[in-house]
Amino acid sequence: MDVTQQEGKQLEIRSPKGTRLQQEARIGLLFLSPWLIGFVLLKALPIIAAFVFSLTNFKMLSPGDTKFIGLENYIHFFKDTAAGSSLFGSLGYFLLTVPLEMVVALALAAVFTSPRLKNKRTSRTLIFMTSIIPATSIFFIFIGSLEYAQRLIVQRFDLPPIDGFGLLLPFMALWSIGPGFMIILGAMESVPHEIYEAARVDGAGPWARFVFITLPMISPAIFFTLVVNLTGAFGGAVLLDRGYILNFSLSPMESYINNMMFRDGNLGYASTLAWVTFTVMMTLTVLLFRSANRWVYFPEDDEVANV
Repeated sequence: MDVTQQEGKQLEIRSPKGTRLQQEARIGLLFLSPWLIGFVLLKALPIIAAFVFSLTNFKMLSPGDTKFIGLENYIHFFKDTAAGSSLFGSLGYFLLTVPLEMVVALALAAVFTSPRLKNKRTSRTLIFMTSIIPATSIFFIFIGSLEYAQRLIVQRFDLPPIDGFGLLLPFMALWSIGPGFMIILGAMESVPHEIYEAARVDGAGPWARFVFITLPMISPAIFFTLVVNLTGAFGGAVLLDRGYILNFSLSPMESYINNMMFRDGNLGYASTLAWVTFTVMMTLTVLLFRSANRWVYFPEDDEVANV
């Protein structure tokens, strides 16, 4: 270290290592600056603006008549039965589709970790490609195929009509499991094979190894996928955009907010609904994080305990 004396009053110690770390921090912030600017302009400011709009009666067709009404929109929400049913509908959609997505993603990942499977790279690509195809295209393809099946099979053999919306929910949920499948597959492939070999020597079968070794080891990936799917189920999938059209969404609450905003032009109340949804979603996310200590395995905790 370089030691310099300033006028005989005090010694100033400068660390080259500290200077280097500061330079690296500045470079890191420089590379992060595009994302930070985009986050502030496209995320933080709109969120704050939505909260301000939620305290007004802002109408998109008559912005000049906007007045501050305080918490009237939030009070109206508790009286709005359609908004309440949409919120509970989004919660039901989460409880229906997310377990289905998780089970199928786990099953596929377990199959892809088998050494007997051939052409894994091509198959992984095909599964993931389904999630990047715009959901609007898949929706119209599914509806068209269902109508053709109705005419070709149901009407010809005089069968009961097929509930298209009932089939649409699990179909669209399974169609977009690509990201979750890749995350869980990567976690499974990172599990040390020595643990499986030791369990096999001790007499543990395939099912026991999967339940008592694989699931605990990949629980952080399952937890992350669960949080992401929670965000998508309530609308506003900020991490994995499903690409739904504005006036339709598999999330009832998101559809209700879109209708309130673009059909009725009531931006003030739509902002209120968005903030209520955000609050409910964040509450559930906090509860998930609180429960993580009971079922999620964090290897760094063992490292700290052994120090």
